[in-house]
Amino acid sequence: MALSTSGLVALVAFYVVTLATGIWASWKTKKLKSRKPSEVAMVGNRKMGFCLGLFTATATWVGGAYINGTAEIVYLPSRGLVWVQAPAGFALSLLIGGLFFVNPMRSKKYVTMMDPLQETYGNVMASLMFIPSLIGDIFWFAAILASLGATMQVILDIHGILVIVISACTVIIYTLLGGLYSVAYTDVIQLIFITVSLWVCIPFALMNPAAKSISYTAGHDVFQASWIGKMEVQYLGRWLDDFLYLVLGSIPWQIYFQRILSASSPNEGRLISYLSGLGCFIMAIPSVVIGAVAASTDWNQTAYGLPSPNDRGESALILPLVLYHLCPTYVALGGLGALAAAVMSSGDSALLSAGTLFAHNIYRKVFRKNASEEEVLWAMRMSMVIFGMMSAGLAFYAHSIYDLWFLSGELVYALLFPQLCCVLFIRNTNTYGSAAGFVLGLLLRLLAGEPALNIPPVIHYPGCSLVDGAYVQLFPFKLFTMLVSLLTIVSVSHLSAFLFKANVLPRRWDVCKIVRADRVVISLPQRRKRDACARTEF
Repeated sequence: MALSTSGLVALVAFYVVTLATGIWASWKTKKLKSRKPSEVAMVGNRKMGFCLGLFTATATWVGGAYINGTAEIVYLPSRGLVWVQAPAGFALSLLIGGLFFVNPMRSKKYVTMMDPLQETYGNVMASLMFIPSLIGDIFWFAAILASLGATMQVILDIHGILVIVISACTVIIYTLLGGLYSVAYTDVIQLIFITVSLWVCIPFALMNPAAKSISYTAGHDVFQASWIGKMEVQYLGRWLDDFLYLVLGSIPWQIYFQRILSASSPNEGRLISYLSGLGCFIMAIPSVVIGAVAASTDWNQTAYGLPSPNDRGESALILPLVLYHLCPTYVALGGLGALAAAVMSSGDSALLSAGTLFAHNIYRKVFRKNASEEEVLWAMRMSMVIFGMMSAGLAFYAHSIYDLWFLSGELVYALLFPQLCCVLFIRNTNTYGSAAGFVLGLLLRLLAGEPALNIPPVIHYPGCSLVDGAYVQLFPFKLFTMLVSLLTIVSVSHLSAFLFKANVLPRRWDVCKIVRADRVVISLPQRRKRDACARTEF
């Protein structure tokens, strides 16, 4: 496709506006007086306004992968609307997070999601649990950068590497300058732009002569299978497994808790969580409609021609293709700007999340326990530059980065969600249980294989079948892995505590110090007998 000069100009103008907003927010942040400047950068000094918090929480989830992926799944003949799980999954996740997780986290004034884990299980386990979270953030940023680069290369004929580098540099600059406030204020601009642009595109796409009525194609196979899709019985377990992964696996992420912990009160944090879930669900509607229009379009009547995007292997670009071929140029440019905005709204959140966890939980609490506030801030900034460069480098490997991101996300679900549940809701879990659950959960997930990365399964769960030369697990193994990890943490914690307290194992073997030297465990009958003797002597 010929280079669209107007598209390039519009893209550059949007980046300039975003960068200017981020720099302005960083200037405003410097005016805030606080004894802990690092907490201003990390959690907004816990004084984030309600509307600002709501915008940034919603924009964090409504990223490039969200709006592109939703449209793609609706469009795919083998999937359809019944397989679109992210909108309902994220909405339910934010509802559960608001009901159960916000109050214990915000009321104790934690700075990061890792704080309660570090308090309970120690620095070694916190450092291990930091790894899957860091990998998830880096791969997430890389995946959405790769998506944006591929989109602009196909639509505007701009080299993908150029787009990736410019986008990454823009995000890195305003994020490290202003921290959470820069991210939040740019999220406001980006979310407004996404909302307006995509909703404006819908009427033009629906009324294009090449597109049939989506209400008709919902029940009829015209150019391809109905965009509603169908659910076969043998895939029900996999559908449920993926849905619960989105619901529960979306909670143990620093990008979520960073918004909640910045709220001025636990009640406000809960309300932000509830409403941002509703916002995520509403923001999926344009993508669903665009995916349905794509499935209802005779591509031979457009400049794209035949074969269709699905036959060419370009279904991942279906949203920008609809904007480009079914909408007027000026409308399409706004839609492409919305894609760039969606990428930046999620990318800056991932970058800030990774930098915050490293500076607060690793640098300050492990490497430099007496570090000054200024030193922690510089550690945060330098880590964001390094992590951003790593993401930009990985984005050039677009074919495998999405699969790596999904695998890292599943590791966060299997490893961190049960750990977080234990420290917040289950008493008397300890480091031994945490380590056992972490190792067993990691092994179970890796041994289940990953067909997208050509990793064959070692464990063949019930229903495991060979499809197109690759083994596919139809059993809900992600849920199973998470539950096994949870039960392992609880059972090993109680078993280890019993063995040491009952002197079955020597106290000198208690390297994690779960039994204090100055603490003697006395059973209730023994305590009553001791008290009775004391009263008699008195």
